[in-house]
Amino acid sequence: MTIVGYLLIGLVAGTVAASLGVGGGVVLVPALVIFFSFDQHLAQGTSLAVIVPTAVVGAWLHARAGRVVWRYVIPLGIAGVVGGFIGGGIALALGDALLRRLFAALLVVTAARMLQTSRRAGAG
Repeated sequence: MTIVGYLLIGLVAGTVAASLGVGGGVVLVPALVIFFSFDQHLAQGTSLAVIVPTAVVGAWLHARAGRVVWRYVIPLGIAGVVGGFIGGGIALALGDALLRRLFAALLVVTAARMLQTSRRAGAG
């Protein structure tokens, strides 16, 4: 049953990541922590490794549809790699409970901001 659970979570994460443009970690990290008792560090590391092939496929499909601004890909990618080193170091230095709270807070703030901007866009 465990492998089926992993397959289902991967399917949901890939679908959400490619269709909504969010990192699959929004689905994977909480699912691995809640349903499979991963600690936060292990869930985040696993999620980051899983996202590589998911992002490649999603980017390829969006590129085929002309939905990629190529002039921004290299600078954003370089900055993302540097940020990955910085963020990875920070995450590894934090305790599991604090890291989990920070991740949850990020999800809440992001959701609130997205709701706010979508309401503003709908009202205009």
